[in-house]
Amino acid sequence: MSFTPIELNLPPYPFRITLKDAKHYIFDEIRKKHLVLTPEEWVRQHFIQYLITEKKFPRSLIQIEGGLSLNQLQKRTDILIFNTSGEKLMVIECKAPAIKISQSVFDQAARYNSVHKSKWLVVTNGLNHCYAQIDHATSQFSFCPELPDYKML
Repeated sequence: MSFTPIELNLPPYPFRITLKDAKHYIFDEIRKKHLVLTPEEWVRQHFIQYLITEKKFPRSLIQIEGGLSLNQLQKRTDILIFNTSGEKLMVIECKAPAIKISQSVFDQAARYNSVHKSKWLVVTNGLNHCYAQIDHATSQFSFCPELPDYKML
């Protein structure tokens, strides 16, 4: 059974969606491959295009589903953004639209970021987005209503 895409609180993009063996696939332009179109993947692909198209993030600095070790468990970061010096700039956690952006979802992303130590933490379900800038020296989060363009980070 395949996911039926819904309209998100992000601009629409001309994705390449195909049907094979009764499953829908979406083409990931970063990884250059077709992926099963799940609700979470729908959000992830929209947010990646939003970063590239609207916020001018360089494609070459975006890593998708990178592995990390947390409390001796292997986890994956949905999207990790680097700066031009190779430093981790932003951790982005994507959830399916049906998953509410709750404290526990934000805490999960913050745990991942305890490994990465990026300056920004983003949580999105495609409908709601939470943007936080982090001061690691004081462990303080400053929430922002909008994500700045890449050049402003």
